[in-house]
Amino acid sequence: MTNDTTAARHAAAERVSQSAGWTTELRAMFTLAWPLVIAQLAQNALTTTDVIMIGWLGPRYLAAATLATTFLMPALLTAMGIVGAVAPLVAQARGSRDIKAVRRIVRQGAWAAIALAALLTPIIWQIKPIFLALGQDPDTTELAEQFIHIGVWMLFPALLIAVLRSMLSAFDATRVILLITVAGVFVNAGINYLLIFGNFGFPRLELRGAAISTLSTNIVMFALTLAYVLRHRRFKRFHVLLRFWRPDWSRFREIFRIGLPIGLTVLAEISLFTAAALLMGRLGTDEIAAHAIALQCASMAFMVPLGIGTAATVRVGMAYGRSDPSGVARAGWTAIVLGVGFMALSCLLFLTLAPSVVGLFLNSGDPANTNALALAASFLVIAGVFQLVDGGQVVAAHALRGLSDTTVPMILAIAGYWVIGLPVAYVLGFVVQWRGVGIWIGLASGLAFVAVVLVARFAMRERLGLMRPR
Repeated sequence: MTNDTTAARHAAAERVSQSAGWTTELRAMFTLAWPLVIAQLAQNALTTTDVIMIGWLGPRYLAAATLATTFLMPALLTAMGIVGAVAPLVAQARGSRDIKAVRRIVRQGAWAAIALAALLTPIIWQIKPIFLALGQDPDTTELAEQFIHIGVWMLFPALLIAVLRSMLSAFDATRVILLITVAGVFVNAGINYLLIFGNFGFPRLELRGAAISTLSTNIVMFALTLAYVLRHRRFKRFHVLLRFWRPDWSRFREIFRIGLPIGLTVLAEISLFTAAALLMGRLGTDEIAAHAIALQCASMAFMVPLGIGTAATVRVGMAYGRSDPSGVARAGWTAIVLGVGFMALSCLLFLTLAPSVVGLFLNSGDPANTNALALAASFLVIAGVFQLVDGGQVVAAHALRGLSDTTVPMILAIAGYWVIGLPVAYVLGFVVQWRGVGIWIGLASGLAFVAVVLVARFAMRERLGLMRPR
């Protein structure tokens, strides 16, 4: 009787302990994630500010800026994916209390950032001959070149910012990331106002002014982030610039081993949506406009699970670093539930209020917009379902990155995007003649495949050997 009572007490105590563990993890995940979510939204606001202000110059300038960023952003985001390997590596080092490794990882992450920027800059510099060979309008290409020949230099500070942000995220210092990003929005808007239009006696530089603003904002944000890391008592003990010139080739290779698949995954996803836009272009102007509206709405909602995913990488990486399988499980599943849960809310919003949402982008009183509005509303309904799988796949991918598992997820993602998503989009859009709706269903099907296999991979992490000791 006594033994039974003791066993029951132990079981009850274990249940209470597990419940407390999940509650603690939820609180820690939320505390880490919410500044990252808002920082992602603020980062999106940087681009939005540029689009609005350049748009005031006229459609010709906006088209040129769009052409320039279409060429620049895939390279930048791919490189950011590569140096993003710093986050799980630093989190693992923190979890295992390997302080010396933190400095080495961050230093080699900075080396990787500089090397990638130096490699990509001369390629992006050649925008004019490349775009002319692709049949783009010469006048628009000329304007785009004006932007690129200044803006391309932002690769150096932007990639170094990504390295330092990865370090700060791994130590839960996400509020400073938020504050610096918000400051960047104001700096960018102010310099744009002065240099694009020549206000307050400054020269009117138009697209060159926008490029100078983009470059200057990234330099300011990098300087602020570096100053924080060097001067704050919590981080200056790492001496991240100490013997900066000293190589650590094993760490350098590890960053590329883990980060290159991340970068290629990002590139595969970006190119999928680029291909979808090109398919929409074959259907007509209204379809392109409707697609842009639905995609903008989906992109804004996507910032939330993306921020949660970044937090998942850190929390899973810390638990993995301290060899805590239960902590890995709690961190991963908490993040997945939070990410999918938020996307369920945005799904409900899109399903119930699609006409009202798209009405924010186009004047519903103009009869010329009637078809585009109807198309956008139909796309947004599909985007609602699309939200659920998109949230699941991005958080699961980030949770796996916390285990340094990036190569197989890259292969699965490429298969989902290009073997399933794009062919289904083409068949439904042009063979079955579902047009734009078919293209969006194709996108959703590709992301659904990726979401299912990545969540399953995280669930089977121990059987697949992903929890092997570091």
